[in-house]
Amino acid sequence: MASISSSPRTVEEIFKDYTARRAGLVRALTFDVDNFYSQCDPEKENLCLYGHPNELWEVTLPAEEVPPELPEPALGINFARDGMQRKDWLSLVAVHSDCWLLSVSFYFGARLNRNERKRLFSMINDLPSLFEVVTGRKPVKDKPSVDSGSKARNNAKVKKRSLDGQAKNNSKLMDENYGDEEDEHGETICGTCGGTYNSDEFWIGCDICERWYHGKCVKITPAKAESIKHYKCPSCCTKKGRQQ
Repeated sequence: MASISSSPRTVEEIFKDYTARRAGLVRALTFDVDNFYSQCDPEKENLCLYGHPNELWEVTLPAEEVPPELPEPALGINFARDGMQRKDWLSLVAVHSDCWLLSVSFYFGARLNRNERKRLFSMINDLPSLFEVVTGRKPVKDKPSVDSGSKARNNAKVKKRSLDGQAKNNSKLMDENYGDEEDEHGETICGTCGGTYNSDEFWIGCDICERWYHGKCVKITPAKAESIKHYKCPSCCTKKGRQQ
């Protein structure tokens, strides 16, 4: 096991770890929710939901060592499953998972100074919480800059219906030009950060799993997307690597 000395230490490293763990939890509570729900059998022992740095999630028993290497997530989430409405139980798990993510980040950030801790929290706070993702509550967002909006409009290949019913490009992208179709994608969730669709932001869809992502979350710019024929998200690339 890694010691704190080999753990993420800079603000950027800790935030990267946070977003990766968070992505795994978002997947468990949204895309993989049926699988997650079934794994939380109340007849089993105390179970915890973990988000890992490789963007995967896991339902398992808590760590055996005392004290644990990292702060532990909420214990026994499976016991309350059948005693609550499904949506209320998922919301409760989301709240506890938000707390766990913060505790892990600030455990890693024990040696950060005041300004660095403030910057770390600001970066974390720019993302929707898991509770907001699960309940559909939209956080208040700053207005996008004119430059970023126009760049997406001018450079992005737009996924839209053509008159002959054929897409002009196999890579599924969306941006502000959706216009009349924005309501259709109002419930679209980013596979990495869990944020909901906003027509002012550049998005790209995976041609394998068909999940959507903010371009910034997967480090794809509108200009870079122009040269991509078939986009494969980081999660699908990881799965392929494990199968080989």
